[in-house]
Amino acid sequence: MPKRILSGVVSSSNSNKTITVDVTRRIKHKLYKKIIRQTKKYHAHDENNEFTVGDTVSIIESKPISKLKKWKVISSSGENS
Repeated sequence: MPKRILSGVVSSSNSNKTITVDVTRRIKHKLYKKIIRQTKKYHAHDENNEFTVGDTVSIIESKPISKLKKWKVISSSGENS
C-alpha cells in the first residue's frame, strides 16, 4: 500500500525535532453544496530542526515515531528564508 503524501504550512516548531503542520483541504458541504475549507494538524518528525513557522512542507506517512508523530518531513517548497 502506498504511503500518503500531504503538503501544508508549519504552524508550530517549538518542540525539539517535531513540527506541527496544518493541512487544508477543500470539500463540498453535503447539504448546502458550498465549497468549504477543512484544516487538520499533523505532528511531523523534523530531524535537523530546519523548518520554522510559515514554511510550506511536504510530509509522508511513516511508522509511529512517538505517541503523536506518524509523519516525516520529506521536502520543503517555498521556504521563507
